[in-house]
Order: sequence, then C-alpha cells, then structure tokens
Amino acid sequence: MRKVILFIAMSLDGFIADTAGGVSWLTGQDSRAENADSYSVFEKSIDTVIMGWNTYHQIITELSPDQWVYENLQSYVITHRVCTPADGITFTAENPCKLVKDLIRKDGKNIWICGGADIIHQLMRMNLIDIYHISVIPTILGNGIRLFDTLDHGIKLRLTSVEYCNGITELIYHKR
Repeated sequence: MRKVILFIAMSLDGFIADTAGGVSWLTGQDSRAENADSYSVFEKSIDTVIMGWNTYHQIITELSPDQWVYENLQSYVITHRVCTPADGITFTAENPCKLVKDLIRKDGKNIWICGGADIIHQLMRMNLIDIYHISVIPTILGNGIRLFDTLDHGIKLRLTSVEYCNGITELIYHKR
C-alpha cells in the first residue's frame, strides 16, 4: 500500500518559512561544506507530489522558474485559482484529505506531501501522514509559518532514523 510521506525542512524552532514565506535560510551551518543528499534516495520511492498554491508559486517564480523540478512526478496543486493545465500537473480545489484517500487506493509508489502548512495541518488532523521525514536546519527564525499546528489529538510516532550532516539533522518518524 502507498505511504503518505511528509518530507520537509524546518528551522530549529519549528518554522517551514519566514514571515514573508521565504526559504533562503535553508542551508547548513557551513556554506562551503556539502550537504547530505537524502532527497535523491527519497525521490526514488515516490511518484506523486502534493502541494498548495503558495508552494507551487514559489517554485515556479523563485526556486526554479525555468524548469518544473518535479517533471518525473505526478503533481497535484491544491488551489481555488483557475490555472492552465500543464503536463504532469493537476490543479484541483479538492479537499487534500479526500485527494490523499483517493490516491492511496490507486497503484503506485509513495505520495509526497511537499507543503504548505495548511495542507499538512489538515492531513495531520485526519492522521493521514504515515512518515514524517523532517530536516531540522540549524537556524532559529523566531517567527514565520509554523510546521505544526494545534491538534485535538496526539499522533504517536516511532523514530526510525537519525542522520546529520553540516548541522542539519534528519529525523524520520513512522506513525505507530
């Protein structure tokens, strides 16, 4: 069965973006050092990526304006905006929880939840995330877009892996 994986980076104090939505702080402690490349390994286990409009817009305008970086994945962008369809990208206003429930019933590899915070919070409320792969960046932002919101219930996890490189700690938790 397909797994739903949150693969994301956050500051030490739990933010996934600064107050303006920026992510320029997503670096290790030494700009000259190489960072571990866990994404390449992770990418082989997925064939689907889900994100919100803000994440999508940031990718196409700032992070990779010349090329869609997830061209080998089926991409779903959750938005109420009317968007022109693109190869491999589905724009939908569907509830993220319903979308995920529908996708896990289909054949395929794992499903990556890329962002944003509102989508993550909705999936957490419904306990639909199977694996939390969180890279903790050695930065304290003090404010911004928080990864974890309040929940009406707890989610019990099992730590399955810890790795670190250049001050970045990668934690992998599986739902118990």
